[in-house]
Amino acid sequence: MEHWKNTIEAGNRCFAEGDWVQARELYLQALAEAQVLFGRWRDPDMAVAAFVISHHNLADLHLMLGQSEAAADNLCASHERLLQTLADVQQPEALRDAALHHSSRTYFQLLQFIAEHGAFPRTDRLLGAAQRYASRRCATDAVGHGRHYH
Repeated sequence: MEHWKNTIEAGNRCFAEGDWVQARELYLQALAEAQVLFGRWRDPDMAVAAFVISHHNLADLHLMLGQSEAAADNLCASHERLLQTLADVQQPEALRDAALHHSSRTYFQLLQFIAEHGAFPRTDRLLGAAQRYASRRCATDAVGHGRHYH
């Protein structure tokens, strides 16, 4: 976990300094580690959080670069994995509980993203066209929730 944390923090520093290439490289390294260790860390909540944070930091980077569809893909990948974990009864209960806990945040952030940047094919497939209308209303009505997950 410590290596992942150091990698994500280094990526955040690069992001803050405008070094987009290095930030992307570090975020991808952090995501790869989080994917490999998903469900294997002692603390399932931290494992799920590391996975979600890695995807969401990449989404923020893509937004900074004007790559909205790539940002949507990262947000969707994060939420989809949590939904798959929830549905897999062979996963440990603690991991499924962590996935449930974090899925409410990933869902809200998807809704907020769609309200701000529009829908994309992957968001439509994940949330459905009917949800797109509801998400615009929910995301604009929400107060005090930031998009960033860092």
